[in-house]
Amino acid sequence: MSTAATRTAGPDHLWTVDEHLEDILATVRPLDPIELQLLDAQGCVLVEDVTVPVSLPPFDNSSMDGYAVRVTDVAGASEEYPAVLTVIGDVAAGQAESLHVGPGETARIMTGAPLPPGAEAVVPVEWTDGGLGEGPVTGMRARSQSPEGAGGHVHVYRSAEARAHVRAQGSDVKAGDRALEAGTVLGPPQIALLAAIGRGTVRVRPRPRVVVMSTGSELVQPDEQLGNGQIYDSNSFALTAAARDAGAIAYRVGAVADDAEILRSTIEDQLVRADLMVTTGGVSVGAYDVVKEALSSVGDEDEEGAGIDFRKLAMQPGKPQGFGSIGPDHIPLLALPGNPVSSYVSFELFVRPAIRTLMGLDDVHRPRTRATLTADKALTSPKGRRQFLRGTYADGAVTPVGGAGSHLVAALALADALIVVPENVESVEPGTEVDVVLLG
Repeated sequence: MSTAATRTAGPDHLWTVDEHLEDILATVRPLDPIELQLLDAQGCVLVEDVTVPVSLPPFDNSSMDGYAVRVTDVAGASEEYPAVLTVIGDVAAGQAESLHVGPGETARIMTGAPLPPGAEAVVPVEWTDGGLGEGPVTGMRARSQSPEGAGGHVHVYRSAEARAHVRAQGSDVKAGDRALEAGTVLGPPQIALLAAIGRGTVRVRPRPRVVVMSTGSELVQPDEQLGNGQIYDSNSFALTAAARDAGAIAYRVGAVADDAEILRSTIEDQLVRADLMVTTGGVSVGAYDVVKEALSSVGDEDEEGAGIDFRKLAMQPGKPQGFGSIGPDHIPLLALPGNPVSSYVSFELFVRPAIRTLMGLDDVHRPRTRATLTADKALTSPKGRRQFLRGTYADGAVTPVGGAGSHLVAALALADALIVVPENVESVEPGTEVDVVLLG
């Protein structure tokens, strides 16, 4: 992580949302690439092009269970005048031996098995009597239960064109083709392709490790008994889940009491497993805002300007924010406000892009769109603040849910979008087109 160039504003400077985000993204750098086993690379970003070493499929093979035939031997075949062929054996997937199909001959062939020499097409077993002499069958019986075995004769009731039901060598990808481009996010289909071309490991940027920590002596863990003045800690669960949703490996630390020394010690203990740290709570101007107290004086001795800078942003919710680096490895730390909605909105605007940047992704932001506001009355917004209201989006329209209060967790649970009201707008009438950040 490098020191942010813009962190020179005075303590009374009111940062815009864009300034704060630009400072974060100018500071956070993608993690160094590493070689990972395929399943460990799921969700990671590929850092190099992958070339196909062997064609897929590597040989001509059957796409059906049936019989490998020569086209001339089944020309004109019908149920009234079937072609009668001698069965010379079985060809199964993975079988090393190779039969040669000559004139008047056929071999039973299974799906995925290589097309034997001499054969030009495959007729599905449903076009035959399966060697039973009793008219068309619906499938092959298991070899152990098949009295006709792979010998005798089979009646074929339909003709077949050359290459019918044959998957050609290289019809998927050919040796030398580019299988995947650098920058590809590895999901299940991409991992399947890598395995299919024989790659057991791949070079990627790893998923960042994010440590999430909530603060506040009033916080109690779920399933514990609430005392007077206490509330359950929801922020650390919400932000840990959000970090995982963004692609990170996230670790949740239980709520830390309002004690600056304990908090500082806990953060130092967690640095060993963090590529990014996120705290929630304790960043405002109260007497017990412990994060600000604990980290305002923290800096990196060998890097001028590093440390945690606490700011006021021209936004609602989420005015108080902190950002900087901590520890000998200059681990980025984002300090978010403690109100649940403020915390979550701040995560979506600032932490998620930081995580996606660490992953090496080009597009680090949630998708945005324009939508028509559907509401019973005009929305109000404080002058000079960019407001983010929870909403539900569907079919080009967005509807607010809940009020503007930053403690309304139930309304947040119903939202799948954020309605963005610009700094210079104090009222938005129903029917107006607004910017919308899509959350899901």
